[in-house]
Amino acid sequence: MAIVVNMPRLSDTMEEGTVATWLKKVGDKVEEGDILAEIETDKATMEFESFNEGTLLHIGVQEGETTKVDELLAIIGEEGEDISALLSGGGSAPAKQEAPAAPTEVKEEATEAVALPEGVIVVTMPRLSDTMEEGTVATWLKKVGDEVSEGDILAEIETDKATMEFESFQSGTLLHIGLQEGESAKVDSLLAIIGPAGTDVSGVAANFTTAAPAAKEEEAPKAEVKTEAPKAAPAPTPVAEKPAKRAATPVTENGRVFVSPLAKKIAEEKGINLTKIQGTGENGRIVKYDVENYEPAQGAAAVGKFVPAGQEDFEDVPNSQMRKAIAKALTNSKFSAPHYYLSVEFDMENAMAFRTQFNTIPDTKISFNDMVVKACALALKQHPQVNSQWFADKMRLNNHVHIGVAVAVPDGLVVPVVKFANEQTLPQIGAAVKELAGKARNKKLTPAEMEGSTFTVSNLGMFGIDTFTSIINQPNSAILSVGNIVEKPVVKNGQIVVGHTMKLSLACDHRTIDGATGAQFLQTLKGYIENPVTMLV
Repeated sequence: MAIVVNMPRLSDTMEEGTVATWLKKVGDKVEEGDILAEIETDKATMEFESFNEGTLLHIGVQEGETTKVDELLAIIGEEGEDISALLSGGGSAPAKQEAPAAPTEVKEEATEAVALPEGVIVVTMPRLSDTMEEGTVATWLKKVGDEVSEGDILAEIETDKATMEFESFQSGTLLHIGLQEGESAKVDSLLAIIGPAGTDVSGVAANFTTAAPAAKEEEAPKAEVKTEAPKAAPAPTPVAEKPAKRAATPVTENGRVFVSPLAKKIAEEKGINLTKIQGTGENGRIVKYDVENYEPAQGAAAVGKFVPAGQEDFEDVPNSQMRKAIAKALTNSKFSAPHYYLSVEFDMENAMAFRTQFNTIPDTKISFNDMVVKACALALKQHPQVNSQWFADKMRLNNHVHIGVAVAVPDGLVVPVVKFANEQTLPQIGAAVKELAGKARNKKLTPAEMEGSTFTVSNLGMFGIDTFTSIINQPNSAILSVGNIVEKPVVKNGQIVVGHTMKLSLACDHRTIDGATGAQFLQTLKGYIENPVTMLV
């Protein structure tokens, strides 16, 4: 039976979450304990693991998208299982993967007998899976007296399903540890106390009843967990056998390697020995960055062959206002608009012949870029959705066509605009582009000449670039990247002949342009570019 996985509540104040990265895709097999996704909460980006196994049948929230806690995140079930009823809201109520509960900060039972000192927070054993009844502290990453910041990993806790990181949602000093490594306790039992440095919390700890490993319940463990001094490891009990569940965790001669689940997963995929990596995380913990940037040592003999010499040198160049504006606009576009890219290759034989003939007209000279701008303008009139703009409450389909032409200048990039490009002739477009580009390089462009574009063309063909992709120039919904014309073997009428082709890539905002719409636009554009005489009709 399919399992509905909802957006988990990963912090005590979390109301909604954003999917930063999916680590599984639809059709992938999912094992219990696998990391499904990285989810950005109001406090941190955290790994979210599966408490079920099966096949990932549906993803309800794409990367970069946000949804409320308990809204549909994904569906896991048997391969090929029909989930249409779940997606349409019909059918019987599906089973759910419950979100890990946020840590309980203060228990009412504790406050009834002892008033908490100001700023003191009681951290209890969290419920980290839907079936978890008790947890075992596998590793403490903080010790009594350490400063704790919000988001720091306090401990790794072994549940009935996996060993998971448990992070602090508070800041302060770790005043008391209620469970030592290897000890177990019921959910909501005392785990730790955080508060201002030097605060006496002995009364709070004494008042808070804590469960102990099942085999030692008759030994009245309550007295043991009240002390903050480190205790000797408990005698072997059935609980002590639990580390076998964590056998996959790498170990060294000195014990366990501290590594995040995501870093461990990446290391396994790349075949990297974690014991060779120096962690840069908290307390030397290996994190994703360490694994992705790990380079195997070359060995003493290899190192001895070459000793680099020289002096590091650099120059700090203050960012110009133009560079700052470009950085802000492109960053906003890249991370707010869900880009996707469509690439095509056009036959340029007819276009080359057409340009040669057209430029025989006295006082006339057009470029391939002028032809692309004109072709885009005509195609946009037939596909207004590509000539659109996205707003929070609406999508605007523009009936006019203003094409921005990206121009490189010493400080960066500017985009002057050819207004009503579809109504202009090829020579008029050529003259307009030439004039605007000259003004751009001489810093003479007016704000009015750079405003109002509905589509953008970026051409790096003159620099010998065959293919590339661009970031959308918002509020446009698309930008066309134009490459170089290349002489190459092509197949025509079943024969290999010498031909000339040009590659183009269309970057689209998926909020306004569906894949099929973008593809249809490129088909229309192909008709104009490969048969340019049609642009004169």
